[in-house]
Amino acid sequence: MKEYIINGNDAGQRLDKFISKTLKTLPQSLLYKAIRTKKIKVNRKRAEPGTVLQAGDSVLCFLSPEFFDEKYENDPFLTLTPDLCIVYEDGNVIVCDKRPGLLCHPDDHGEQITLIEHIKAYLYRKGEYDPENENSFVPSLCNRIDRNTGGLVIAAKNAAALRDMNEMIRQKTVSKFYLCAVHGIPQPPEATLTAYLYKDTKNNTVTVYDKPKQGRVKIVTGYKVLKKKNGNSLLEVRLFTGKTHQIRSHLSYMGHPLLGDGKYGVNRDDKKLGYKYQALYSYKLCFDRGLGDLSYLTGKTLSVDEDNIWFYGDFR
Repeated sequence: MKEYIINGNDAGQRLDKFISKTLKTLPQSLLYKAIRTKKIKVNRKRAEPGTVLQAGDSVLCFLSPEFFDEKYENDPFLTLTPDLCIVYEDGNVIVCDKRPGLLCHPDDHGEQITLIEHIKAYLYRKGEYDPENENSFVPSLCNRIDRNTGGLVIAAKNAAALRDMNEMIRQKTVSKFYLCAVHGIPQPPEATLTAYLYKDTKNNTVTVYDKPKQGRVKIVTGYKVLKKKNGNSLLEVRLFTGKTHQIRSHLSYMGHPLLGDGKYGVNRDDKKLGYKYQALYSYKLCFDRGLGDLSYLTGKTLSVDEDNIWFYGDFR
């Protein structure tokens, strides 16, 4: 038997969600059976899967000891020396400028040295995160960008901030702007375009179409030409929707693939010019309206120094 006392980061969750996060090796079928047969109780009473937990509640689990095996010593962040470019930080959130080539999260190939592990290592060393004192919460990313895209990524330090920031993003009160370098000069020089995207999950690619059809999702992409040089353009792009590879595929569909993009363009010659990644950078976030505990972010804008954008100098 093990007892968990619900803390501030656990409160507000359904019982089944809390158990899933806390006992990661417990199969879902056993989880619901244990709740039904009173092997998992709240405040020593029978509970339902949807019971919402409050701070100070006691969750008793009468389960096999194997499900309580919590070994943190193998977690990568414990021995990792954090290497972060921090653009903004307060008691609730941290915003980092991720370098191209670094994954946001571990991938299917088992790579563990990722942005979130660097953030956990940083907070652990600061004393702001200790897994021994947490039941279900770990610092988490609120947005993510592709491995070879650089730029701003938001992480939440506590559960309330994670909920509020995720809701802000869902309600589209966080405006996301990118800089990218493309082949050619788009016409008109500024526009907001609508198209429809189909995702091929098996091959991790997307295809853009003019017309809607079952299986396609609507995408809206705004762009503005900032600079032109040698027949190429530097664009500011605003995402009104945030779908997989949206910028890369939409601009390629327009006839202006990103420099260095081998998936939606031909980058053989680009590589010779030093473009080993797609020339795309999440460079600015505007918090149009903060919510809940993050209401103080209303009106705040965060941006990356132009000198940190590896392809920006090619247009000077």
